[in-house]
Amino acid sequence: MSKNEIPELAKNVVDVVRDLLADLRPKLVNAALTGRRAENENLRHKGDFLSDYDLLMHDRYKERLSEFMPSFIYASEESDPQVVGSEDEPTLCVLVDPLDTSELAVRALLGYTHIMVYSLPLKRPILSVVGDIFHTVQLYVAAHYEDGTDRAFAVTADDKWHLLESPSQAPLNQALVTNYLMRPEERFLPLAEQYQFMAALGAEGADGKRKGRIGQGHGSVCLAHVAAGFTDATIEIQKGFAAWDFLPGHFILHAAGGVAIDLDGESIGLDYGFNSLPEISKAMDVKRMFIAAGTRALADEIRATLTR
Repeated sequence: MSKNEIPELAKNVVDVVRDLLADLRPKLVNAALTGRRAENENLRHKGDFLSDYDLLMHDRYKERLSEFMPSFIYASEESDPQVVGSEDEPTLCVLVDPLDTSELAVRALLGYTHIMVYSLPLKRPILSVVGDIFHTVQLYVAAHYEDGTDRAFAVTADDKWHLLESPSQAPLNQALVTNYLMRPEERFLPLAEQYQFMAALGAEGADGKRKGRIGQGHGSVCLAHVAAGFTDATIEIQKGFAAWDFLPGHFILHAAGGVAIDLDGESIGLDYGFNSLPEISKAMDVKRMFIAAGTRALADEIRATLTR
């Protein structure tokens, strides 16, 4: 596979993400090595880390996308949704988390960027790109094609494109399940108190071995990892993920053949309710709790162990 086999809009967005990450990467490494992390007060999301680099990426995305997208609704984590361009009612919405896990990115540990393009007329996403700043697998891409299909890819630093179509088939006691468990009281302790889930994950297999594992996940990349088969499932059962953390990765997982359900067991569809600027603004406040897995069977197995 190659970049030439994806739709034109996807090619342009992939180029933007690559360029921005190539520019950002040495800045973050320098921040880590010098200890100058450029932290700002976060007025929009109290308690969350915000750096100069988040704001830089917010501005750069808007500038670069405007070069080939005449008009769109720009829904970034760092500002209220706004119309960019001359159209009063654009048909495309661009959802962006400019720099996810920025408190780790400025330590040169982990860092990601999320972008999704949503078609208001189609009522579904048509493109997602999740960029990984510090790893060899640098991009996870999903695109909607004219024939009505969706396809997902993992792209390495040497520009090799790998079609994602075989998420994990593992049962729970052999699964690597990730969770955003970084905050001690808000996230880690409530997860640790899910005793039935922990017992099922840690149960012996037929060979007598305990293969289930808990891993740390972050935003959309944790769903992309499930799409690629790198992990088996990811769960968010505490506060919920905001739109810019969940939706880009959700489309990638969908395109790869994985599943996402809510905690009531309902499948999460692709119509995100982005029908107008006011509705998009409202959607930015929605927090989603979910189970995402390679198979519906694993998602249901996890759900059956959770207490709420």
